[in-house]
Amino acid sequence: MAATVSETVDAFHRGRFQILQPKGRGHRAGMDAMLLASLVADDMPCRVADLGAGAGAAGMAVASRLSKAEVTLFEFSPEMVDFAQRSLLLPANAGLANRIRVQQADVTLRANARREAGLLDNYFHHVIMNPPYNDAGDRKTPDALKAAAHAMTDDLFENWLRTAAAIMMAGGQLSLIARPQSIADIIAACGRRFGGLEITLIHPRTGEDAVRVLVTAIKGSRARLTFRAPLTMHGDDSHAFLPAVDDLGNGRSGYGRNDAWRRT
Repeated sequence: MAATVSETVDAFHRGRFQILQPKGRGHRAGMDAMLLASLVADDMPCRVADLGAGAGAAGMAVASRLSKAEVTLFEFSPEMVDFAQRSLLLPANAGLANRIRVQQADVTLRANARREAGLLDNYFHHVIMNPPYNDAGDRKTPDALKAAAHAMTDDLFENWLRTAAAIMMAGGQLSLIARPQSIADIIAACGRRFGGLEITLIHPRTGEDAVRVLVTAIKGSRARLTFRAPLTMHGDDSHAFLPAVDDLGNGRSGYGRNDAWRRT
């Protein structure tokens, strides 16, 4: 399948899978999605939900690295659903496409409406998400597709984490990547739904402020919050990823929890 002039075919994990993405518009997946996928460090058969999946990069990266993972990509935008569905038809993805399905759904739905959209109660072992991150004070983009992908509401984390808790099995793992400015909202939304939060700040280089935060948490856990050692992306005066980060980004390793969490 060849890409049209309005889209690109982008390879991840050193070519082990590819996704179709809109060209010059919309949210284009990159290192954020790969770091998010690395948080799923589970060698057992597992069901993974990727909420707000876009073209499917993070969920597909999980399936690329974990051969026993079955992934459902939940996405609201019909256009991005189409990109994800057509991505699964690419020849490069033949080895993992049978473990991935795409479902159009609004992840903020509740009760029966949520279940009817395929967001089934107590079904998934893992829920991953890279929620919209622009607040009202951010510069607006004229790109409608990108605006929809990046638009944050005041109750975004409350809505998304409510759904994550509903569709996840007891003891399952929540994984997300966000801006550091959202950490208070994330902790509040976890509430009594999730505990054992492990938080990692991501810094571009030593001495530079954090630009992203990785969070994992366990449904029903009462363990205390932990701030992990920061993750630095690049060496000084370099744009190359440090070896450990490159391994995470290319699917050679996972970023497992410090508490040695293991699903039973």
